[in-house]
Amino acid sequence: MTSLFKFKNTFLLALILLFSCGNNQAKNETPTKQLIEKPVQPIVTGAENYEAYLPLLEGKNVAIVTNQTGILRANAERKEIHLVDFLLEKGIKIEKILAPEHGFRGKADAGEHVTDGKDSKTGLPIISLYGNNKKPKPEQLKGIDLLVFDLQDVGARFYTYISTLHYVMEACAENKIPVMILDRPNPNGNIIDGPIREEAQKSFVGMHPIPVLHGMTIGEYGKMINGEHWLANGIQCDITVIPCLNYTHEKFYSLPVKPSPNLPNDKSINLYPSLCFFEGTNISVGRGTQMQFQIYGSPLLPKSDFSFTPKPNEGAKNPKFNGEICWGENLQQSPVLHQLELKWLLKAYKEYPQKERFFSSFFTKLAGTKKLQEQIENGLTEAEIRDSWQPGLNQFKTIRRKYLLYQ
Repeated sequence: MTSLFKFKNTFLLALILLFSCGNNQAKNETPTKQLIEKPVQPIVTGAENYEAYLPLLEGKNVAIVTNQTGILRANAERKEIHLVDFLLEKGIKIEKILAPEHGFRGKADAGEHVTDGKDSKTGLPIISLYGNNKKPKPEQLKGIDLLVFDLQDVGARFYTYISTLHYVMEACAENKIPVMILDRPNPNGNIIDGPIREEAQKSFVGMHPIPVLHGMTIGEYGKMINGEHWLANGIQCDITVIPCLNYTHEKFYSLPVKPSPNLPNDKSINLYPSLCFFEGTNISVGRGTQMQFQIYGSPLLPKSDFSFTPKPNEGAKNPKFNGEICWGENLQQSPVLHQLELKWLLKAYKEYPQKERFFSSFFTKLAGTKKLQEQIENGLTEAEIRDSWQPGLNQFKTIRRKYLLYQ
C-alpha cells in the first residue's frame, strides 16, 4: 500500500508540473506575439503631411481653396490648427482664400448664396466659388503662383466639392497656374455603386460620367479629371497631389470636423449617398432637426412610431415641412452601409398616397439619369434596378483603377 501511495503521489506531482509548464509557456507566448505585432499607424492627411509640401510653397504667392475641414489635427508636436493659420505661421505668403458651397466657415445652407468678404481672424480676402462664380475668374487669379486645394469630400457624385475641384482645375489650366491638392481620405472608402451620370443630366451636382459613389479620394479624383480630359476643350491642369500616409481605401476614417452643416457625424455621412435621393422628392431627410440624413419622413406618409418636426437651425433656415409633423423612419441605429441603398426610397414611394407629387425635377439631376425614376414608377425591384447599373459600374471600375494612389 505504501509503494502504491508513493506511486500515485509521484504521478500526480508529474501531472501538476506538466500542466504548470504548459501554462507558463502559454503565458510567455502572449508578450512575444505582442512584440512582433505592428502598431496601428494613424492616418495622416495630405495637409498633415506638411514636410512634403512646405518647400514647394516657399517664395510663392499662394491662393487656397478650403473651408472649415482644412485642419491639421492635434498631435505631440502641435495643437489642432487650420491650414490657413498653419501656413501663415510657417511664413507662406497667402494672397486669398476661395470658399466652396457653404462658405469658408461651412455654416451656409445648401445652395445658399455666399458673398465675398474678409476673414476676421487673418484679414485675408475671401472669394466665394458658388452661385454665379463657380469658376474663378482670371482677375481673381491674377498674381497667383500656385493654388492649394484642401477640401474634405465624402465620396458622392452630388457632393459639390468635386465640382468645385473641376472648375478650379479648369481655371488654373487656362491661366497656367499649378494646383496642389492636399489629399484627404474618403469616409465612404471603396464603395462604388449607383447609376452612371448621363451626358444630358450634366449639372453642378453631376459634372462627370461617374456613379453616385465613386470610391476615390479627392486627390485621385483630380487625377481622373485630368486623365479623362474632362476639362473644357480637353485641357489638362498641372497638379501635384500630396498623399495621405498610412491610408488604404479599406480603412475606416472618422472625420474630425463635419464637412457641411447637415452632415453632423459618421452615420449621416454613411447614409448621405442613399438618402440624398429624397432631396428630389416630397420627403424630408431631417434638415431642420439634429438628425440630418439619419431620418426621413413626410406629413403624408402613414403614421408610425417615429415622427419629427423640422424647425429652422444652422444650415437649414427654411427647412422642408417647417413646423409640420413628419412621419417616417429613424435610421440612426441601422447597420453601416457598404452599398448604395434603395430600400427606403422604394418603401417611401410605395407608401406615399399622391405618387404624381412624389418626385421633383431635381430627382433626375441627383440620379444622373431619367431611368431610375422610371424604374421606380414601373415597379421594378431593387435587384432589377441594381442589375441595370452593372455594365456601367464595371466600365467605371476599369477607368478608376488607373488613378488610384492607395490600395
